[in-house]
Amino acid sequence: MNAESETARDTERHAEGHGERPPAGVAVVVIGYDDAAHVTDAVRSALAQGPAVREVVAVDDASRDGSVGLLERLSASEPRLKVIRRRANSGGCGTPRNTGLDAVTSPYVMFLDSDDVLPPGAVDALLAAAEGTHAEVAGGLCVRRELPSGREVPWQPRLYALHAVVPRPAQRTGLVHDTLCVNKLYRTAFLRAHGIRFPEGRFPYEDVVFTARLLAAAPRIALIPDRVYVWHVRRSEARLSISLDRSGVENWRARTEACRQAYEVLLGAGQKELARTARAKFLDHDLRMYVRELGLRDAAYRRAWWELTRAHLAEYDADDWARNPAAPGRLIGRVVLASPEPCDLPRLRELAARPARLYPPYARAADGTPVWSDAVPQVSLEPLRARPVRALPLAVDAELRPGARGTRLRLRLHELYGRVAQAGPETVDVEWRHRDDGDVVVRAASLPLAPCAGVPGADETAGSADRGRSAGPAGRGDSPGRANSAGPAGRGDSAGRANSAGSAGHGGSARSEGTWSAETAVDLLALAAPGVGTWDLRLRIRFRDGASRDVTAHALTGAGLLRRRAVPSARHGVVLVQPYTTHSGALALRVAPGVRGVLSVVRARLRRLLH
Repeated sequence: MNAESETARDTERHAEGHGERPPAGVAVVVIGYDDAAHVTDAVRSALAQGPAVREVVAVDDASRDGSVGLLERLSASEPRLKVIRRRANSGGCGTPRNTGLDAVTSPYVMFLDSDDVLPPGAVDALLAAAEGTHAEVAGGLCVRRELPSGREVPWQPRLYALHAVVPRPAQRTGLVHDTLCVNKLYRTAFLRAHGIRFPEGRFPYEDVVFTARLLAAAPRIALIPDRVYVWHVRRSEARLSISLDRSGVENWRARTEACRQAYEVLLGAGQKELARTARAKFLDHDLRMYVRELGLRDAAYRRAWWELTRAHLAEYDADDWARNPAAPGRLIGRVVLASPEPCDLPRLRELAARPARLYPPYARAADGTPVWSDAVPQVSLEPLRARPVRALPLAVDAELRPGARGTRLRLRLHELYGRVAQAGPETVDVEWRHRDDGDVVVRAASLPLAPCAGVPGADETAGSADRGRSAGPAGRGDSPGRANSAGPAGRGDSAGRANSAGSAGHGGSARSEGTWSAETAVDLLALAAPGVGTWDLRLRIRFRDGASRDVTAHALTGAGLLRRRAVPSARHGVVLVQPYTTHSGALALRVAPGVRGVLSVVRARLRRLLH
């Protein structure tokens, strides 16, 4: 701690003791390590906020790439910039942030990472909210910007949809879900008075613990809908950020430890509801995110991950599991706890998707109670019977076959313990949403969902989802009502033609519960119009009573499916079409029109091969 920060702290205490308030001013603490390519952009974005920013404290964590020289040259022409160089690298983000916090002399402080930026007006908006509502903390919207595409995804948009003031965090437990420290403005004296700091050293996910310590102190919080932080996501970088590098199991160990500490901090402060919400957030967010990626890891990782997860979830009590028992994260957690070894990974991946998909088989206990599977009957699915249809984890198969005579999309909706038939599915709205620009949508007509006749034994083919789907594609019916048993979702010649598709096992015996199908053409010309791009399939199932459920579709695999094809086009000459399955098992489509588009795909593939 330096003398300058001690003097500033004494000044603040003197002003508060005499009923005075120091003039509004903000310090922005920028931390970085070996990030010469971006750090000056981050600092300039803070300085560009205007006179509200009294100081920018740039803390270099012992970089070796010339970052400090760039910062010092910038500070020579910018008196508001103070550069602090740490002698030894700390291994994490917490220590340099604490170093910067100790050096701050302003009444308010923000945190900024070297590879991100503050958008124009961010500090003014947060400062006005804090000053206008007498809040110790003001938070705003953070957007994740995928680079190089520029695609932006808002972080916790519901929390920041409207202006709001929260007198105590316990009055809005959803605050626990926003574990970022960078999209907020803090009253410096409040942090110091309550000893709120980051974990030191190599401690990934330090902001999870920092946020828990902040909420445990019960600050008054102002929320605003303004964009106040741009989080750059660079997945193609040679050195990934700590949060993006999830390839090793130590990353998962660090995340579970951070979540465990956050729970203990909140519980120790008497914030029981916030502590419960923190555990629920782990199930719904953290657990589901990593489960979606388990298929990308090797067997050793999966075993270690499973063991760590079981140990963490063993600390949960009955109340943790009793709240919203049909939620996908809780069902996944129960399966992990119930099985000593990794099991049903393809099916768990589907359930971890957003929206969740509960894929067959739909097993039952001897008394007819819905259960996870014959092998894991202790995990009951009975709570699904009381879940509104708009929140059910509906499973839809999708089969896409590009061809010179047209590209066809076939869909099959599975029954779910009688709930789907009870609700009465009538139509499905089909749309393709551009991956990099969600506002660009290609919609098909609303399609009728035709019921299909199930056949005994179809549950066995449905179960192939858990065995990696090595069987061939769906069977094809010759006429309406004729069944096929070749795959988990059969293939009909047109919308309404019957497909076999059975689903559920029943206590080990064969039992079909029915499915519904639809078929439509895919407008490749419309998908090719924006140029090379990726499109995600989105569906909306509409029911008899007016309810609806937004879903994605499971991508069927097998002979002739998910293959890249060059489709002749009168406008483009050729369109390269690549159906594929996402990490969560959903169907997506890559489109590259014309010779130029095809060459761009070839170049991208060569770059991946060479690197």
